[in-house]
Amino acid sequence: MRKLFGTDGVRGVANKYPLDPETIVKLGRAIGYYFKKHRNKNNHLNGSPIRVVVGKDTRISGYMIETAIISGLCSAGVHALLVGPMPTPSIAHLVRSFAADGGIMISASHNPAEDNGIKVFDSEGFKLSDEAEEEIEGLMNALEDKRIDSEIIGGLIGKAKRIEDARGRYIEFAKSSINNKSLKGLRVVVDCANGAAYAVTPLILRELGADVIVLNNKPNGLNINKNCGALHPELIQKVVVEEKADVGIALDGDADRVVMVDEKGNIVDGDHILLMSAIALKEEGRLKNNTVVATVMSNIGLEIALKKLGINLIRTKVGDRYVLEEMRKNDYNLGGEQSGHIIFLDYSTTGDGTIAALQVLKIMKEKQKKLSELASLLDKKPQVLLNQEVKQKIPLEQLSMLPKKILEVKQKLGNNGRVLVRYSGTQNVLRIMVEGPDEELLWKLAREIAQVAEEELRK
Repeated sequence: MRKLFGTDGVRGVANKYPLDPETIVKLGRAIGYYFKKHRNKNNHLNGSPIRVVVGKDTRISGYMIETAIISGLCSAGVHALLVGPMPTPSIAHLVRSFAADGGIMISASHNPAEDNGIKVFDSEGFKLSDEAEEEIEGLMNALEDKRIDSEIIGGLIGKAKRIEDARGRYIEFAKSSINNKSLKGLRVVVDCANGAAYAVTPLILRELGADVIVLNNKPNGLNINKNCGALHPELIQKVVVEEKADVGIALDGDADRVVMVDEKGNIVDGDHILLMSAIALKEEGRLKNNTVVATVMSNIGLEIALKKLGINLIRTKVGDRYVLEEMRKNDYNLGGEQSGHIIFLDYSTTGDGTIAALQVLKIMKEKQKKLSELASLLDKKPQVLLNQEVKQKIPLEQLSMLPKKILEVKQKLGNNGRVLVRYSGTQNVLRIMVEGPDEELLWKLAREIAQVAEEELRK
């Protein structure tokens, strides 16, 4: 079983286990040995050095973690290609662009500044599987116990090199995802969350001709995600209306997710984006297998709207990696989460907030429609989300009071609603989602579940 890796790589408080320098160096060595073991010989010249692209977001702890992970890679005889602060999806792209053996992104995504994390990509730009992450942890133990001959000295030690044109490569790649279509005439507000996209997304939009107003693009290492970006869209909602903009784009700290705002200041989330994108792809004859992949969190309104259009919806458990797994397994090209992780597999191997936003802007331009009009195609049913902090994450099936309460609420809603209760994969939080016809009732039921959870999980 994996101990370090969670639902989205390794994550925690920076400078504390498992994100302390000592552990990160060991992890870097194990990752290096993993890529040496699994090199795809078809894509590389025999004898050429193993190379791994390393990027990060704007957290102050990124300096420490980057240095430690590079030390580990180099001690394993692997070369590190450093690209600095860049969006997570850009690392997935750059791995392919440089024909590298893998990639590492140092980020805790939407988490607060004191947290950080490490995500690992394979040579095709896909996040590693659970089995691969488990193997890396096994290699860490083997290196520690000296069951692997790790004597790499002299010229066998790896090098670290900073790549100067990485930003430009991603910018051109993102623009090509809409065939460099002109966005002239669109007034766009973009909130960079003081994160990894601060230097690239505004430039992409400007180079495509949009009139761009930029918010939160001055990272100081501690202000990433702080009252801004996809998690806190209140500011961008206000600015879009004040500036009479056509659209707002709010990214999270590593820019792998996006929340949009229409010209009236209303939120346009991942479900809206999935629906309008599915319609556009179907009209173009490009929606593979006539199917969209979403998670159990997506609003039932999305399912109803797609069904009316003759489009199938497949649900997975929460996490963009599980959406992607289903897409790759059955050859689908559109999937995502309500939270704004949208995967256009024709372009990206992971969720990409910038590319998702560009697809929406392209639809607006081609159909000559306002975002509010496109978003109105989704009739969302009332859905409430409540996060309850917990001291420990005991498996729900091992509890007695909470499962009974969940069943009681499900029976109360009957066929008119849904209940989903799960632990966050990255935080000590129980996420409670209740969906149904009456929002006031939903909040009441969600609070009842939270109260029982608090009582049973504080022991």
